[in-house]
Amino acid sequence: MPKLTDRFIATFKPEGASKDRLAFDTECKGLGVRATAAGSKSFLVQWTDTATGRKVREPLGAWGSITVEQARTAARARLGRVALGINPAVERAAARLADEAQRAALAAAKEEARFTLDALIADWARLHLAGKRARYSAEAERALRVAFKAHLDRPAAALTHAAVIAVLDALASAGKASMATRTMAYGRACYGWAVKRRRLPLNPFAGLPVIQGGNPTRDRVLTDAEVGAVWRAAGTLGSPFGPVVRLLLLTAQRREEVAALRWSELSADLSTWILPSTRAKNGKAHVVHLAEPARAILTGLPRIAGQDLVFSTTGTTAPSGFSRAKLALDTAMAKDTGPTPSWRFHDFRRTAVTWLAGAGFAPHVADRLLNHVTGSIHGVAAIYQRGEFLAERRAALEAWGEHVLRCGDGSMQTANVVSLPTRAA
Repeated sequence: MPKLTDRFIATFKPEGASKDRLAFDTECKGLGVRATAAGSKSFLVQWTDTATGRKVREPLGAWGSITVEQARTAARARLGRVALGINPAVERAAARLADEAQRAALAAAKEEARFTLDALIADWARLHLAGKRARYSAEAERALRVAFKAHLDRPAAALTHAAVIAVLDALASAGKASMATRTMAYGRACYGWAVKRRRLPLNPFAGLPVIQGGNPTRDRVLTDAEVGAVWRAAGTLGSPFGPVVRLLLLTAQRREEVAALRWSELSADLSTWILPSTRAKNGKAHVVHLAEPARAILTGLPRIAGQDLVFSTTGTTAPSGFSRAKLALDTAMAKDTGPTPSWRFHDFRRTAVTWLAGAGFAPHVADRLLNHVTGSIHGVAAIYQRGEFLAERRAALEAWGEHVLRCGDGSMQTANVVSLPTRAA
């Protein structure tokens, strides 16, 4: 074996048809140089693995990029590690893995920093809430952004249980327990969605205690006097909220469904409203009979050519601002009959079916009026009972409409309405 020098390496090459040739240094045992038929020449170091008895070779660098002395220094360093019982190749492989892991951790940290709470809410709204009801989607996104405004620019993964509880407790302490409960539900759904998609490891909203007073039981039923006060107060609001409120009261349908009523959903004689499945809360198309008072309201509304929305002031969107309309209603009612205990528009539905039950109309008719998926007919019976009871529903809404008018007029004398049980008797 020769001593490796630049002069030797310059003339060193494979013999005959060989693809490469290997020579080892006499000065540094284990240091070698490999020459290939393509003309490349590079240094390597070789040792015997004591555990396996196999020869191990590791490249050190190309001749020209490092000198012979540099190759000897590198070879001695590696062979010294071998003498200590350390495998340099394994050691460097572990170092590479550690370096890759560190790089991955840094990349993950950067990605986590970019994936802020604001970005999470935006993704949730775009990819998940897009298939939900518009009102729920808008309210869920708004509630989270408002409640956690101070956290929007921070990593979503950095939101802790303690931080969530602090925000929810602040809402509850401000007398907004119901809002705190809804916000907790929105946050749990948002983070749960991200956890399922492996975007986040934990859901800080999971396992939180129930907020006291956050789910008040809704059993408010308006009295006849209150129904009359609502009817008269709605007459002072003007368009669009005056007609909307009165139609809500007469039809017992949901607020958003009535507010976004379209002329194309109404029959030519305004006697029937067919709510399409795309607008119904439960995704089920619904037939609503329009009693004479409801038809009178619709007949009195202006119809603008090319505009399908019945109550729109812009021509493209349904009316909003129900909170202001509710305040105006409460003010007008207070002037009429004095302060009224707290109520909400959804109470109209409960009030209507409660009165209908007292007037003798069957519970399953009320269920169909409200477009409830489940109700008094359930289980196996619901599978076979597909009747819509349209005639009974028409009679019920006609009777309810007459009752509302009597309440509005303040005349509570018995009308020419006979309850179903009485008629059957």
